[in-house]
Amino acid sequence: MKYYRLTGRIRKSNTIKAYVMNYIGAGYWKSKREKLLKKYNNLTDKDLHYNEGNEKEMIETLSKKLGKTKQELLKLIVLL
Repeated sequence: MKYYRLTGRIRKSNTIKAYVMNYIGAGYWKSKREKLLKKYNNLTDKDLHYNEGNEKEMIETLSKKLGKTKQELLKLIVLL
């Protein structure tokens, strides 16, 4: 079981889907998406578009494009 810090609170998550849903549900994904687009020129809106049920595929695509592991990518997103 992994724990993620979101806005000063620790949340427990078993899956990438739950982690991404925490950001999207809380309204954080839009700002994170914009920061990722500014920081990495090779990312597109399509790469960062969220479709419910496809969270894992989105994270896998981003990790391949950025050359990072899933864990590194998730850490990067949290620290943005």
